[in-house]
Amino acid sequence: MENDYRDKQRKSFSLMRSVRDFTMAILYLAMATVLFFGDKWKISQVIALNDAWGRSFSYFFGAICLLYGGFRLYRGIKKEY
Repeated sequence: MENDYRDKQRKSFSLMRSVRDFTMAILYLAMATVLFFGDKWKISQVIALNDAWGRSFSYFFGAICLLYGGFRLYRGIKKEY
């Protein structure tokens, strides 16, 4: 009886973590896309960021978001919690 409850609790926890990982991966990958292509899409906040800090900061932070978003996506698919 108690083992059934524990198994259900583990499955619920695993599902919750994977949904959170997928959601965060989508957000980080979207942020990386905006930082990489914001100039081409004429997004004023990205253009202002590039004017203030230069393009290298935008590309650097975009690369970090891309890597971390990929890691979160991998962890959501792998489901080793």
